[in-house]
Amino acid sequence: MMKTVQEVLNSGTSYLEARGVDGARHSMQSLMVHVLGCNKTWLYLHFDDPLPEEKLVPLRELLKQRGQGVPLQHLLGSTEFFRREFRTDARALIPRPETEELVEFALQMAPRRSGMRVLDMGCGSGIIGITLALELARQNPEVVMADISEAALSLTLENATALGARVRTYRSDLFAAWDTPEEGAVQPPEGAFHLVLANLPYVPEDEAVSAEVQHDPATALYGGADGLDIVRRFLKDALPHLAPEALVMLEVGHDQGHATREVMESLGYTRCRVLRDMSGKERFPMGFAPAGAEPVSDEHAAD
Repeated sequence: MMKTVQEVLNSGTSYLEARGVDGARHSMQSLMVHVLGCNKTWLYLHFDDPLPEEKLVPLRELLKQRGQGVPLQHLLGSTEFFRREFRTDARALIPRPETEELVEFALQMAPRRSGMRVLDMGCGSGIIGITLALELARQNPEVVMADISEAALSLTLENATALGARVRTYRSDLFAAWDTPEEGAVQPPEGAFHLVLANLPYVPEDEAVSAEVQHDPATALYGGADGLDIVRRFLKDALPHLAPEALVMLEVGHDQGHATREVMESLGYTRCRVLRDMSGKERFPMGFAPAGAEPVSDEHAAD
């Protein structure tokens, strides 16, 4: 006798709950929607419909992987960010809900100027820079995206192409491609940035992470003994590449905001503060480049 939609939903939810999966019912709903090619409303309107075995076979395999901690976003192949679907897989960090809040803050606070230059450092799947390129389209921004991982950059390009975003991508260990370019490597355009966002690795190297997070690339997670090694280097190396009073914003761990702000202040950033996420955690340090900064030349900004 075939199981109904409701029976499969309930049994799958119980299976995930028993394995400690957060949001077990949401995960099961999402997997069923994915396999059945429907939406959640359809599920509830067809609770009593039987599910044929050919639909249960792929669902069981996905359910097993989810129970083992494989992220839902990897199983579905995409995640929603700022009302858009982004491809997500093991090549880059899974977008976190808090990152949407960072982008919201940036859009509220960023200087709106035609041709503004925007940098997404450590771009991963590209969600930050691509979203800014699309949301700021009226300003015709030049959006530059950089990451140390070639695999992550390939994912960024796939997402940019699918969403029609005009961006430029470069492989770089922070600002190395600008400051110490390798022979034969494609060099990023010179010129000062007006808005810089960075979601860099910030997990302390000895901190345990969940089974789900372990599916993220290690290079996107760990930031040294206290988690801020890469953040400190980024904030220092960024200064020569910033326009006067450029806005710099980061996402860090829930208990690293104050320490990051202190680093920014020590380097001469002004009006530094830490914005809270929706849970009240001080997660988004921000500051402005010194007004008297002498940024790199804009000579090649339109290259």
